[in-house]
Amino acid sequence: MQNLENTQYFKVDSEPERGAKAVLSAVYEALTEKGYNPVNQIVGYIMSGDPTYITCHKNARSMIMKVERDELVEELLTEYIHTKEWE
Repeated sequence: MQNLENTQYFKVDSEPERGAKAVLSAVYEALTEKGYNPVNQIVGYIMSGDPTYITCHKNARSMIMKVERDELVEELLTEYIHTKEWE
């Protein structure tokens, strides 16, 4: 019989958090594999917040929804600036 005087501890391992850069890369790959134009789809998602712009393939929709849209824009702009060597 269990001892009901002690509190039981239950731990669920959560998914590791992924940064905006890794999420964008994974989502881009998933969209490409499904035949979508990844730029158009990601822009549609960022502008509207509608997750249906992102495919569920490879869990892409779930991943991108865990990152704030402003973080996605910040990551894209940062990469663009580095590519143009403005910094």
